Amino acid sequence: MKLNDYLLIFVAVGLIGVLLIASPAIASLVRLPGGEEYSELYLLGPQNMADNYPFDIAANQNYSVYVNVENHMGSAVYYVLYVKFGNLTDPLPNSLLGSPSPLSPLYQYGFSLLDGGGWENLVTFSVSNASISGFNSQVNTLCINGLTFNMDKPSFWDTNSTTFGYRLLFELWVFNSNSDVVSYDDRFVDLELNLTGTI
Repeated sequence: MKLNDYLLIFVAVGLIGVLLIASPAIASLVRLPGGEEYSELYLLGPQNMADNYPFDIAANQNYSVYVNVENHMGSAVYYVLYVKFGNLTDPLPNSLLGSPSPLSPLYQYGFSLLDGGGWENLVTFSVSNASISGFNSQVNTLCINGLTFNMDKPSFWDTNSTTFGYRLLFELWVFNSNSDVVSYDDRFVDLELNLTGTI
């Protein structure tokens, strides 16, 4: 072999060595595409399991669910979780347009999560000043975690589901540091309820 051949091998081995030694620094500068980034929102029943969700509710009785959020966005995120209340004819968030429900938020949580982190909170709620008359029902007061809200929310007998249907709606919003606002994250979950008794 000629001297130039040894020089070429020496340069190639040297470049490979430099790349191996510098690879941790290069990896921190170059972000390769990862998996899907998303937030997760879900409810669990009162025993912190995916069953025994409240459905048939009566006035002046407390009911509970656990609301959970998990961050899989690839970085820390500040979340706002809005709780809303409506009947079954009130519109849900529109997934095609990425728009939230037009219902007004009654209650909110604000919290930060690191990537891979989770948050859980027990939500206790009750209705009062409720009435059922013929094919109409009315919930006048809703209590969430000890805070009382005047609702004046009617519902009509649904012959298909045989319920006076209401829903407790949870919407997930995220803080956008570029625009300095919270925006709807296109994640929601609702708990359908049937008013069965008044006091």
